[in-house]
Amino acid sequence: MDAKNVSAAKPKIGGSVFVAPLGTKLPEDAKSELDTKFNSLGYCSDDGVSNNNSPETDTQKAWGGAVVLNLFSGKEDTFKLKLIESLNVNVLKTVYGSSNVTGDLDIGLTIKAKNEEPEQFSWVIDMILKGKILKRLVIPCAGITEIGEIKYSDSDAIGYEITFSGVPDETETSHYDYMIKKKEGE
Repeated sequence: MDAKNVSAAKPKIGGSVFVAPLGTKLPEDAKSELDTKFNSLGYCSDDGVSNNNSPETDTQKAWGGAVVLNLFSGKEDTFKLKLIESLNVNVLKTVYGSSNVTGDLDIGLTIKAKNEEPEQFSWVIDMILKGKILKRLVIPCAGITEIGEIKYSDSDAIGYEITFSGVPDETETSHYDYMIKKKEGE
């Protein structure tokens, strides 16, 4: 047991959640610069990011009720966060689809909420752990599978609570975790 191995995650300064079109060059470490095709999704709520990566199993019981076999039936890799920059065009394009958001706030912005399959993106989530450890989650392909209720009130930031699910790549990997200690002067 070592308390030095216990940590918490804070967002990386300058942005922590990014999306890019599928096919964009993905980072393979925790600190390299992202391809310029990655767009920042700005602030997330203070709930941070949740990742559910639990295997699903079915159990086989013998007569009398004893579990005699656990059958692996799959493993969904989902992420959940709340994007609170509701005026960020990149957020809107991620939530509603790139082709469903046109214009800008200066000339007028139009968002079309359509009944269509969600667009898939490559995702990167950057954070800093205790001891200046950089951690980066790279999700090569994921689409939004759920959008929470959007609440408009004068007591809370407008936000998009989204859940997205990683799709395995050619190596059957749905996401990669990279970590490295930040060196002095970096």
